[in-house]
Amino acid sequence: MERRAFLGTLVGTLLTGPLTAAAQPVGKVYRIGHLAASSPSAENTRLLSAFQTELRERGWIEGQNVAFEYRWAEGRYERLPALAAELTDAKVDLIVAGGTPNALAAQGATRVIPIVMVGATTPVELGLVNSLARPGGNVTGVTFDVSPEQTAKLVELLAEVPGVSRIAVLWSRGYPAADRYRRALERAAAARQRTTRFVEVLKPEDFDAAFAALRRRPVEGLIVMTDQIAQIRGEDIVRFATEMRVATVFGGPARRLVVAGGLISWSADSGAYWRQAAVYADKILRGALPATLPVEQPTTFELVVNLKTARTLGLTLPPSLLLRADEVIE
Repeated sequence: MERRAFLGTLVGTLLTGPLTAAAQPVGKVYRIGHLAASSPSAENTRLLSAFQTELRERGWIEGQNVAFEYRWAEGRYERLPALAAELTDAKVDLIVAGGTPNALAAQGATRVIPIVMVGATTPVELGLVNSLARPGGNVTGVTFDVSPEQTAKLVELLAEVPGVSRIAVLWSRGYPAADRYRRALERAAAARQRTTRFVEVLKPEDFDAAFAALRRRPVEGLIVMTDQIAQIRGEDIVRFATEMRVATVFGGPARRLVVAGGLISWSADSGAYWRQAAVYADKILRGALPATLPVEQPTTFELVVNLKTARTLGLTLPPSLLLRADEVIE
């Protein structure tokens, strides 16, 4: 069973359909820069396809009136400022930044070129926008502003899995708001008499050392904060967890990793983020100012459970968990 998660006003916005051809800007090829901390993986290709498909439906055709400039940091956040500067030097008309580090790097490179953030967290606290209702600068878009209560949900889900008392968390201190999430997870674990270990990864190759540390001191549960570094090594994380017979919960856009063999994911629909980002891009290319376009947030989340993985791990998941799932992979 599946119930798609939609952003607050996404349905209403998309159902209005594209603007008429008469409103289409004429005579210029607009250039959209795409800034990503990750690599051009199959998952990122899928999300970009959702973005570009929505743009096409609104009259923006690659090679006719729009072109794309791509910059990939390959999991190295420290490369983002230089890549953002490349886009501004190329004088793109718009920058699409998928994730908080990307949005911050883009904003650091320009306060003039419009920026559409996709799934950035805590944008007000980090100074990306003045407020969600009135961004006030050159940044707007879709935020994945997860509250401490929502972060604690990851611990609650693992606590429902039989036999899980020791929990490790794969996380990156370099990710904005990481400490906020860590405190929320620690409080939730303590409230449920679970112990937690935080294993830090700063770049993709750090996962090998993280796996070695977890082999030396095994745990029963693993929470993965699926930032863009974790996305790059996602399949490796799934293989490691299966080998070690560890129950996994992925926070953030990670349905594909549960399909690949992870146990549970809980997040908003990342495809909906990118479709809505195209709505913002369309409005901005037609003359709207980012400062006047309110930032949108997810209103519902999607719980995906892989029952086949549970059987592989020898786990019997409680019916209450399976009944709450939006999708159960058999």
